[in-house]
Amino acid sequence: MADIIIRNAMIMQTEPPFEITECADIVIEGSMITAAGKGAAAGISAPKEIDGTGRIVIPGNVCAHHHYYSGLSRGMLISSGPQTDFIQVLKEWWWRLDRALDEEAVYYSSLICSLDAIAAGTTTCIDHHASPSFIGNSLSVIAKGMEDAGVRGATCFEITDRNRGMDEIREGYEENVRFASEVDGRKARGENVLVEAMIGGHAPFTIPDEGLALMADAVKSTGRGMHLHVAEDKYDQVWSHHFHGDDIIKRLDRFSLLDEKTLLVHGVHLSSEEISLLNDRGCFLAHNARSNMNNNIGYNHHVPDVKKLVIGTDGCGGDMFEELKLAFFKHKDEGGPFWPSDFVAALNRGNRLVESVFNNGSRWGKVEKGYKADIAILSYNAPTPVVSANAATHFVWGMSSGNVESTIIDGKLLYENRRFTAIDADRIYKEAQCVAKRVWERTDRIKA
Repeated sequence: MADIIIRNAMIMQTEPPFEITECADIVIEGSMITAAGKGAAAGISAPKEIDGTGRIVIPGNVCAHHHYYSGLSRGMLISSGPQTDFIQVLKEWWWRLDRALDEEAVYYSSLICSLDAIAAGTTTCIDHHASPSFIGNSLSVIAKGMEDAGVRGATCFEITDRNRGMDEIREGYEENVRFASEVDGRKARGENVLVEAMIGGHAPFTIPDEGLALMADAVKSTGRGMHLHVAEDKYDQVWSHHFHGDDIIKRLDRFSLLDEKTLLVHGVHLSSEEISLLNDRGCFLAHNARSNMNNNIGYNHHVPDVKKLVIGTDGCGGDMFEELKLAFFKHKDEGGPFWPSDFVAALNRGNRLVESVFNNGSRWGKVEKGYKADIAILSYNAPTPVVSANAATHFVWGMSSGNVESTIIDGKLLYENRRFTAIDADRIYKEAQCVAKRVWERTDRIKA
């Protein structure tokens, strides 16, 4: 007997060639899809059966770069100084907020970001965390929030010297290594681990060579990939040239930090030579269109040149439908050559990152036998035919998170008919408001 059966739905794959299968069944046993296609559930029953008539089932979306510490920042009311360049934005806003976070705030940030993602059909979030006043055990708290909500993901701590120099760098290094060891221990005990570890760093301009050496040690000793901002603003590149006499990517390569598990983020001001090097090393690069526009840092015209391009939000929520729309429209506004199919393919490529992070032989990113049951069910009334040749166009031009009716992660129906099934979301959002108010008050007392 299966655990969940979805009957008579349209399956829409989100990787090229965007195959469409009409009147299809999906059979889920445990965390896996065991059958998918026309007549796949014939003669099979399940305690939970979903009528997929008029529904479209897609692989769950992946947010390849998130900042869960931003979960309580929406509408934040604080006084701040001038923000006329990117460094002032960091100092006056984000670096004050992250210093105000304590254990409770980190936990509720994680819960809120996870619930927002699930409701938007996002099944995996790759987090990049910072809470300088609460470093030790912070990643376990992030992971607890993710797993309590039921979302899949990974997290890491942003190694940086921006507050307390090398002492802070060492604490960040120790937290990354500790959490990776915790995950390894859980897996060794046979636990189902939804949240994996990476090795994080803030950005090269806040990491001296001694810090990069520690990161390289952490990557090697834990077997994890690095997750790092690079060239988000021109300042990062100028800093590298001024203080290290080299391009950012070449500097990272000197420390053997570039490989097929590496996730670099932004890359707006990388050179063509640097893009070629990160491609040669097999690195992922996360494009975050909304955040780049919000921070007025420029446009990454190298997007079409990145072989392993993935899509993130940089903390602007977990709605990948919205992110993809704005990424596409901004790209066309800049005269770029990509079409909807290119961006949907990049979004789905986040599943290759997930496979790299979990590194356990499992497969993600298709509604097909043998893949993990991380899927979203959409109630999308298409005004024109949905076929393989135009499926990506429907995704970008027509579909939205408002079409997400149900979300299944790891074979568990977490969100059904637009309601959470196993967690009191209304209570959590109400409690989060109280925590957010306290965090804002604390942030307002912190000087830039």
